[in-house]
Amino acid sequence: MTGSTTSVKEPPATEVCWALLERVASSPQLRRATRLQALLFYLGKCSLKEGCEQIHEQRVGKDVFNRSEGYDTSVDNIVRTSVSELRKRIDAYFSTEGSAETLIMEIPRWSYIPVFRYRRIESGAVVTEPHIVSPAEARLQEASVHQSHILLSHRSLLVVAIVAGAVILLLAAGCLYFRSQYRSLDHALYPWRYKPAVADLWTHILSADPDTDVVVADASFGMLQDLEEKRFPFDQYLNRSYIAQLQAQNMSPQMHTVVNRIGVWNLGSQDEFKLALRFMALDPLGRNMHLYSARDYMPDFATRDNVILIGGSLSNPWDDLFEGRMNFVTTFASDGSIAVANRAPTGHELPIYRQTPSVEYCVVAYLPNPDHNGIVLLIEGTNAEATEAAGDFLLSEYQLSNFAKMLHVIQLPYFELLLKVSSVPGTPLSSSIEAYRAYPKMH
Repeated sequence: MTGSTTSVKEPPATEVCWALLERVASSPQLRRATRLQALLFYLGKCSLKEGCEQIHEQRVGKDVFNRSEGYDTSVDNIVRTSVSELRKRIDAYFSTEGSAETLIMEIPRWSYIPVFRYRRIESGAVVTEPHIVSPAEARLQEASVHQSHILLSHRSLLVVAIVAGAVILLLAAGCLYFRSQYRSLDHALYPWRYKPAVADLWTHILSADPDTDVVVADASFGMLQDLEEKRFPFDQYLNRSYIAQLQAQNMSPQMHTVVNRIGVWNLGSQDEFKLALRFMALDPLGRNMHLYSARDYMPDFATRDNVILIGGSLSNPWDDLFEGRMNFVTTFASDGSIAVANRAPTGHELPIYRQTPSVEYCVVAYLPNPDHNGIVLLIEGTNAEATEAAGDFLLSEYQLSNFAKMLHVIQLPYFELLLKVSSVPGTPLSSSIEAYRAYPKMH
């Protein structure tokens, strides 16, 4: 938390605390995060207006996130995840726009009750009274200055000019040196900025406002659907009601135990996580990119930030928000195989692209979000090698520049493409563009 606190002052009044809470809620950190705003006002009301000394996680989940009475918090951690994100944004407010606030607010660890405290005034600070100059002193000072100007000789003026020139030359040399050092450091931290095609794509994605969220798949959710041979819709994933549906089924006690364990685990794919880290390395200082599991992600973020979704819709159901506008989508057959459907084939294109032992496919979609205030980059591979090949494509100057030449453009428009990947287990050998769609009018 920016700024320390003290107990010297009287405790702040409830009205003052509530006014501060409203300023935090309307700050850039929370202005567009409606779910987190609702959480902040709810916790503030419990603390300031109801005088609660403690709030239980289940109560917050029920009142704010519409969870059922007595839901299992070990399976559904939406309250803990949301409060953790809220803490970060409150801290960010008091470090930036709220740095001049004399009263600060924080939500302590292991608690959901906001605490209000005054900033500490550093001890030892000396406050000096300004010296008031009398008219006589002012006239004497003016006369002294005038006399010093008269006594200044031409020779001393020349010395001053030489010294000033030397200082200017030193400053210019210092600026050139530090500019050179800055460019060297920038090149070391952000080598992709010096690759025109890569920079063209990723500069748009990594713009400072909004942030960019990298969301990896929830493999546990995919396993449960495979286990039950059933697809659960996105809304049931979001409110975790699919867990109750599974638990209500007539199955053996051993099977119930297995389902419960898989539901609690937040498993992920190692290959997808590696790809996420490759993308996160584009922002080595962590200013604009944030990594999430599909299970911990929230709708407010998807409408506010740029989003990179890794994994097919079976294990990353957030894909469902965007696949309705896409031409190429992954499909899942009853035998467990994965294929890519081409909704509107043209020319020699196929309606279905099926994986083989040596050939895989990956869909890459670079699109605006539905409100056109952010970007969505969606990556759906039929296996790990295809997903890795998509990452190679999106970070390759050679492949991106060739794709731009294929489209006869200097800057890439929004697009979808289908990559055909030749591979052996564990390693993609080569990839080529099998089909694509370009959407220049979406910009």
